[in-house]
Amino acid sequence: MKKVNIVLVRLLQFVVFVVFTFTVIVYFGAMVLLPLDAIVLLTKLLGVVGLHGFIGALIAIPAIGYLCLTVYKMPTLCKLIIDTGIELVTTGKAKIEAFNEIANALPQD
Repeated sequence: MKKVNIVLVRLLQFVVFVVFTFTVIVYFGAMVLLPLDAIVLLTKLLGVVGLHGFIGALIAIPAIGYLCLTVYKMPTLCKLIIDTGIELVTTGKAKIEAFNEIANALPQD
């Protein structure tokens, strides 16, 4: 029965690891995909106005690039975004290490 407890703790530790890993990947992936999505949406919006997709993309890419440059020039905003992701990583690491303490506290008989 004691081995079942250890296996259960390790299984839950693995689930928490997977959840936090997925969360971090989604967070940083969203930071990459947001400008690309904005380009696609602006191209579609310009297509509704009557501009061809290629011409709309030629207008949308520099416009979104300028917005990204504006965000990049705000060092506190960039630092906040990166720090939030790093806090996700450290929180996940702390929770996974808490499972190690629980597994070590179980009787080893």
